[in-house]
Amino acid sequence: MSHSPRRLVAALAALTLGAAGAVAVTAPAAAASGDLLISEYVEGTSINKAIEIYNPSTASVDLGAAGYSLQMYFNGSTTPTTFALNGTVAADDVFVFAAGSTTSTNVDPVILAAADQTTTSSLFNGDDAIALAKNGVIVDVLGQIGNRPASGEWGTGLNSTADNTLRRAADTCVGDTNGSDVFDPSVGWVGFATNTFTGLGSHEADCALEPPTDPGPGGSADCAATTAVTIGSVQGSGTTTPVAGQNVLVEGTVVGDFQAGGFDGYYIQDAGDGNPATSDGVFVYAPGGAAVSAGDVVSVYGAAKEQFGLTEIVAADVEVCATGQALPAPQALTLPASTEQREALEGMYVTLPQQLTIGETFEYGRFGTITLTDGRQDTPTAVVEPGAAANALAAANLASSITLDDGRGSQNPDPAIHPDGELFTLDHSFRSGDLVQNATGVLDYRFDVWGIQPTEGADFTVGNPRPEVPEVGGDLRISSFNVLNYFTSIDPTPTNSGDDDYYRGADTAEEFQRQQDKIVSALADIDADVFGLLEIENNGTAVQALADALNARVGAGTYVPVITGVIGGDAIATALIYKPATVSPVGGFQLMTSAVDPAWLDNRNRPGLTQRFVSTESGEEFVVSVNHLKSKGSACSESPDLKDGQGNCSATRTAAAKALTTWLNETVAPDGRAIVIGDLNSYDHEDSIGEFVKGGFTDLEKQFGGEHAYSYVFDGQSGYLDYALAQPELTADVTGAAAWHINADEPSLIDYDMSFKQPAQDALYAPDPYRSSDHDPVIVGLKLTPPDVTPPTIEVTADQSVIMPPNNKAVPVTFAVDAADESDGDVTVELTGVEVTGGGSWTQTGDRTATVKAVNGAVYRFTWTATDAAGNTATDTVTVVVGQKGQKAA
Repeated sequence: MSHSPRRLVAALAALTLGAAGAVAVTAPAAAASGDLLISEYVEGTSINKAIEIYNPSTASVDLGAAGYSLQMYFNGSTTPTTFALNGTVAADDVFVFAAGSTTSTNVDPVILAAADQTTTSSLFNGDDAIALAKNGVIVDVLGQIGNRPASGEWGTGLNSTADNTLRRAADTCVGDTNGSDVFDPSVGWVGFATNTFTGLGSHEADCALEPPTDPGPGGSADCAATTAVTIGSVQGSGTTTPVAGQNVLVEGTVVGDFQAGGFDGYYIQDAGDGNPATSDGVFVYAPGGAAVSAGDVVSVYGAAKEQFGLTEIVAADVEVCATGQALPAPQALTLPASTEQREALEGMYVTLPQQLTIGETFEYGRFGTITLTDGRQDTPTAVVEPGAAANALAAANLASSITLDDGRGSQNPDPAIHPDGELFTLDHSFRSGDLVQNATGVLDYRFDVWGIQPTEGADFTVGNPRPEVPEVGGDLRISSFNVLNYFTSIDPTPTNSGDDDYYRGADTAEEFQRQQDKIVSALADIDADVFGLLEIENNGTAVQALADALNARVGAGTYVPVITGVIGGDAIATALIYKPATVSPVGGFQLMTSAVDPAWLDNRNRPGLTQRFVSTESGEEFVVSVNHLKSKGSACSESPDLKDGQGNCSATRTAAAKALTTWLNETVAPDGRAIVIGDLNSYDHEDSIGEFVKGGFTDLEKQFGGEHAYSYVFDGQSGYLDYALAQPELTADVTGAAAWHINADEPSLIDYDMSFKQPAQDALYAPDPYRSSDHDPVIVGLKLTPPDVTPPTIEVTADQSVIMPPNNKAVPVTFAVDAADESDGDVTVELTGVEVTGGGSWTQTGDRTATVKAVNGAVYRFTWTATDAAGNTATDTVTVVVGQKGQKAA
């Protein structure tokens, strides 16, 4: 029971080509049925560890019901750590138990694709014994129980248990039940180099096989036969072949030849059976068989089989009937397409006539695959609410997506092939968002996905060219940048995976320099005044090293870090660097932790690094808070995946967002001038981002980039995890915000990492910003103006400055007020004082009117005050006198 469809197994038997063109196959020798046994052992880098278990019998085995378990004896112990096994392993099939990805470390996708059961518990190293037990009784063992080899491994070279893959010899059908005897991996095992996973998920053994799986003598290919059945009858109208295990004779034209490159076979297609629900093409598995070419008409005799969802015929005999024949016209396949529509074309020669968009490129370097989608796809919770709407969009996205493979089953293929069929180079590359049309080849099903195995290059159009640094305006820039595990500490034991939970960055000094050069190129081009950095080593010195490297590029002293030392307990941290020429810290940094609010879980979220700055030019202050919330990649016991599109730990992130919002609003930045940046591991329609919005923060990427803004591509779908969220007062100063798409759209093949690449692919590197990380940096522009300290102007006149005659009557006075401010802002004016001498009295009758009593010799002084929007004030006083006596008094 294994989900890995890559059949990288040895040939079933030696095949020879006869003079008449027929190919005969000798069946494997049968062996007595034995118990289950360990067929493959993977001890790779990091946590890439797996145990493959083979069933050599003729009956399926329910592992749980039979009481099977793996026992691991760590460091020479005689007391095992036991892992109960669950699932079913079919006859002549395998079951893979493997390490699962953790919050900090990912397992290689090849292992995960093959795995039937995973665990995040610590697994074995090269000096640990492993036993397969049935109801507590050992049925097979690798290593020597109770013994810990001084060298750290059993065996030497490739045939050793440390940093290697061991594969059981094909003639071993019964396990080693003696765990106390000396273990020699050179006997009965074949060794392979570190991180060899190509055989995981299938095993060749000369053991007892059921007759349907092992076509024996008695049948042969025959070009003149009239008994050949249609391929449609082998395929059937359902998801599996209706004749699994039966020997069949078919004839068809070779429409796709993939005998080289790892598939060990080819696809043939016949004229059809008239049933549109049944496919007319099928894969012929013929390792080491007679060479055929596209356009050959062949007769094939062999057993029908369902290989991980792909119907195939295991060739026992092949005869070439004709060569150089025209291929059938490719069947048009348009997206969206249902599973039923794809099943009806499985193994057939097809073409994709639509202009499709390149979506996912992550596995291009490792496996040569990309995804094509009907238009650029959004991550569901980036555009719709979690729940039914998100799940519906996810299903629609899947129906409108298909893989474009490269016709090879090997890892790290060389050369890398561009979708147009030419060589991939730095000058002939592609990005997510580019366009592909008329992809033509065979519709195939591998790794649980539908894909095209191309037989020719497709039409390619650049649809998403590399952009320049976004223009965000303003006179000061803030940027958030996830630097993808920038570690100055190089793994001292790169072949020992036991310490990889800490050493997450470059494995060698050369890799580190490649990584640093790319990051520095991006930072230099962004030229921000304040950078918030994420996934930087939490050793207290990495941020200084990166600042020094950046200064070596842009000028000494240009950037300095906020010195925090080690913060929190994770291997990675958040960090800040800034330009002292343009901004200065105000006070010390602050950290958002559970000490501030218990709702912030320190074992889930990294401490939120928060610092107030002041602009050197304007004197305006603002707060930058850099945060990295819990990822979706691993489960939280307190917040399981609700299957609503938000993934693991949504409630944990939401609680953290609420705690951070409250702290900033009430304690750190009650002036409303804070900005939250960083990787919040949430798309913008998710609950955690809703907490920020409810707290008064503005999502700047949505404000300036719209609903389809993005900074990250996952599974071919775009959205943003990297944020700039501003409080109201600071939002008023924002002139623009955008992600710079230098990373998310670029294939990982061009990144710094040399772990899995062949030399030709290592050479596909340039010290430029592109693919410096997997997240795009976000840039925000601010226009900070100096505080307005200039008072407004005001001039007041009265329509009667001298009142005659002094008759002691009430006389109306009207005032004309002229007030203005240089900022052209609003100015308010009010009467703020009246001084009366020489007797008399007055009454205000309106905003600009009053009455005064005409008492001879009275003097009235009216003072008016103008106030601008910044609170600056100015006054003017106008005097009103009564009679000649008043004139003399004034």
